[in-house]
Amino acid sequence: MSKLNISSKDQISYERAKEDEPYELGGDSLIKTGVEKGTLLDRCLTDSKIYPGVCHKYKIYIPANYDDSTPASLIIFLDGHSYIKHANAPVVLDNLISKGDISPTIAVFLEPGDKGPGLPIYGGNDNRSFEYDKADSQFVSFLEKELLPLIEKEYLITTDAKKRIICGFSSGGIAAFNAAWNRPDLFGNVISHSGSFIAIRGGEVFPTLIRKENKKSLKIWMSAGKKDLNIVFGDLKQANEYMASSLEYMGYEYQFHLTEGGHNLKYGSSMLPETLRWIFN
Repeated sequence: MSKLNISSKDQISYERAKEDEPYELGGDSLIKTGVEKGTLLDRCLTDSKIYPGVCHKYKIYIPANYDDSTPASLIIFLDGHSYIKHANAPVVLDNLISKGDISPTIAVFLEPGDKGPGLPIYGGNDNRSFEYDKADSQFVSFLEKELLPLIEKEYLITTDAKKRIICGFSSGGIAAFNAAWNRPDLFGNVISHSGSFIAIRGGEVFPTLIRKENKKSLKIWMSAGKKDLNIVFGDLKQANEYMASSLEYMGYEYQFHLTEGGHNLKYGSSMLPETLRWIFN
């Protein structure tokens, strides 16, 4: 990745957001004796027409008790490697499915495109910001028309949006919300960890859109940190608080957790089992 042009003020905010926090993995985030493990399969989407010339790596998690005669629930993790590394997401799914706390669920751990313009102002050379930070329907079209058909060729997945989740952190958090906002018929549930609802590529519009548009059939779990990023594009703590206020105003079923942390996955990872239980309840 090329060098990022981050101002001294923004650099201080990034360093503050990485400070130690009191959140650790435990309980159903840890491997348990006697619980069957699901399977992780490596895949790559290289022939995208929506993002030409861009490679998207992803992993598919297949639960141990997958039955190809019964539609499985679905969760897509954006920046998927981070959720495997920091949240032990496959282990969480193993444990919750084994206990019957959630239905058998296929998970897709998707990475953003490997080549692109990077971030505005900061720069870079991947496609993450171009895919994730925009407030249009391009990314969810990619999911619907290019990624999901590949999954559905191999596995039987429910068409019930209430049993489909999309989850992401930071720019992935706004991308998750945006996908569900544009297509609540595809994704009825959103998990956003420190979502970047700020002026990177237009995402600051969502709190106002929520208030002005008809209520959609969505269930939303959000978190942000008291030490979250405050950078040239905006203040993530304030942006997420404004999102929560708009969701409350419109009567959405949602949770918003303001944590003691910064801009990372520590709290969201520690809460992933409870988050999934709440959504699947």
